Amino acid sequence: MYTYPILEHIHNRDDLKTLNYDEIKQLASEIRTIIVRTVAKNGGHLASNLGVVELSIALHRIFNSPEDAIVWDVGHQCYTHKILTGRYTAFSTLRTKGGLSGFPKRKESVHDVFDTGHASTSVSAALGLLAGTQLSGKNRHAVAVIGDGALTGGLAYEALSHAGQLALPLIVILNDNKMSISPNVGGLSKYLSRLSMKSHYQFLRRIFDSTIRNIPVIGKYCFALLSRIKRAIKAMFYTDNFFVDLGFEYVGPIDGHNTKGLEQVLYDVRKLDHPVVVHVLTQKGKGYSLAEDDPGTYHGVGAFSVDGGVVAQPQKALFFTDAFSQILLSYAKNDERILVITAAMEKGTGLSAFHKVFPERFFDVGIAEEHAVTFAAGLAASGKRPVVALYSTFIQRSVDQVIHDVALQALPVIFAVDRAGFVSDDGETHQGLFDIALFRPIPSLTILAPAGAFELECMFQWIFSQAEPGPVVIRYPKALCPDTVPACSQALERGRGVFVREHNAPVCIAFTGSLYQQAVDASARLNADLYNIRFIKPVDEEYLAALMNRYTSVVFIEEGMKAGGFGEYAAELALRRHCSARIIVLGVQDDYRGQGRREELLASNGLDGPSIAHAVSELTEYSLP
Repeated sequence: MYTYPILEHIHNRDDLKTLNYDEIKQLASEIRTIIVRTVAKNGGHLASNLGVVELSIALHRIFNSPEDAIVWDVGHQCYTHKILTGRYTAFSTLRTKGGLSGFPKRKESVHDVFDTGHASTSVSAALGLLAGTQLSGKNRHAVAVIGDGALTGGLAYEALSHAGQLALPLIVILNDNKMSISPNVGGLSKYLSRLSMKSHYQFLRRIFDSTIRNIPVIGKYCFALLSRIKRAIKAMFYTDNFFVDLGFEYVGPIDGHNTKGLEQVLYDVRKLDHPVVVHVLTQKGKGYSLAEDDPGTYHGVGAFSVDGGVVAQPQKALFFTDAFSQILLSYAKNDERILVITAAMEKGTGLSAFHKVFPERFFDVGIAEEHAVTFAAGLAASGKRPVVALYSTFIQRSVDQVIHDVALQALPVIFAVDRAGFVSDDGETHQGLFDIALFRPIPSLTILAPAGAFELECMFQWIFSQAEPGPVVIRYPKALCPDTVPACSQALERGRGVFVREHNAPVCIAFTGSLYQQAVDASARLNADLYNIRFIKPVDEEYLAALMNRYTSVVFIEEGMKAGGFGEYAAELALRRHCSARIIVLGVQDDYRGQGRREELLASNGLDGPSIAHAVSELTEYSLP
């Protein structure tokens, strides 16, 4: 028997496997306490992690990580996994700069066999890991843990289809935290599932199938008939027969908080020689009553009080997301053509108010960004004015649809790209640094970057005033809207920006909207002119070339990748037009940027005010006043 706390005695998987079930129950309680306290201090994903504690323990007791690969879809439910794989003492650093990531990271631990952060990737990755090890002659297991929400992503279905075709012994854990099963049907289904997993059943089934097939003349017809009858019988008892039709064995639903029952099932399925789906029912937020009662609020949270929970703070300032929400709602009240689409991000993209006022014009397609874009294209082709609200990191998944289904047809779809630029805490997989480089080359696509709420409204005015509207991307950060100067509320001129500060200084700083505050700081330190680019695309090249010729140096700063960004385009334009100004480009260098607060990430990448001023002073020999 271990003394309490048990977690302090768990150093490896062997220690974990020696626990009895009373000790496991205590361990689960200790883990939940640590998760709640750490997330209360650092922020993070709470409800989803509390829901998979027993499942995580069972997986690590039955399988031998990292030899057996466990792939966590999205990865925001991996906290117990991290605690059990040697990172307990470092868990207090979760999501802090230089600390543990809130998602699986291969560079962090050998137990994190695949980096995840976006949804619906686990089945593909686990299948690849399994196929690779088998081709190398190794007999190992691969487990994909995927939530019911991630199954709305098309990639998951592509992988399931391929897994059924390959017939490799892939284990897919379907973590279902929404479905309720009536006791009788659920109990019968669990009994039949447990029975079907026993090795003697599998052996007898193979003999029976082979015997039927080998009956002369009628064998194949009898086998086809019996297969249809078996599927029909399963459909009467099984919660979902879709996986069976794809070639998977189906087990479940089973109680995801009953460690003993979970282990019995996992022990059986690891012996199978073909793919299997284990349907596990869990409760989001389990063990913390506030999260149990309101798992949506406690899905992803900032710091909060353990005893008092999340308390709504009075809003003293406006965020870009809030400004977008208010402006969109005001336009929608006067234009019935405006519809909105999001991909399981209603709250995060600020669309809750729109949904409440115009429920029939609101569409949440689930985690299906590609479908969201093409669905919007169809709406636009029917005469509507759809607005697709997505995070920058997630719109990456629908680049082909933006090109093929929207831009090629010049359809008037508005893309509200939230979290453009650096995003606090979530790390590399969630940074919104690639949208400029991805979308700038696309013909007929307009890209706008507002510096504040006034300018965002000006951009909506401009978009809806166009005689021949086409697709538009509006990118903005997860940050407060600054109190912009009057210049930033001037009407838009196509392809041109606006001066925020102009007094014929030898140096001009040109910025994309999200860096307004940092650019103002740098400009004040240097006594330099300040130009708000506004239009990342299209650009009035005559105007911009003339502007560059006015200065000895022009510094372009953007909160995005330097490679393929606006600054590189401007430098090429200056060269092509023989501009006399020296062009300096400050952006994110060719690397993936880790976690930290947005302000920390800007500073470490040389994009805060003091760093910009220092770089300009060094590169131009323009002395600080």
